[in-house]
Amino acid sequence: VQLQASGGGLVQDGGSLRLSCAASGDTIDNYGMGWFRQAPGREREFVSRISRNEIHGISTDYGNSVKGRFTISRDDAENTVYLQMNSLKPEDTAVYYCAADTSTTIIRRSPQAYEFWGQGTLVTVSS
Repeated sequence: VQLQASGGGLVQDGGSLRLSCAASGDTIDNYGMGWFRQAPGREREFVSRISRNEIHGISTDYGNSVKGRFTISRDDAENTVYLQMNSLKPEDTAVYYCAADTSTTIIRRSPQAYEFWGQGTLVTVSS
């Protein structure tokens, strides 16, 4: 699967952005789809994940720092995953990456669990 992230940009403190991750070469239904971010000098951080399987239906997960502000969703017809980011803070500034994990049943937050990565999209939140 190939992943293309987009939607980053410059926004003021308290603003909103929506990131998109368009998949090609395979359907997102076969993967747990995640968003990560990496700020300069920091490790890559888990942001959110969405997956669907026959047992649990659609499952979502969020990192503690974004819970309640960010919402992950998916459009199967478009084969795209979205990350709606509200109430943005300067500390949300980072390069955001989308990624695909071949497991749809285990919710995993470690970047090492994700086999496929898109290029990053830069989000800058000004104070």
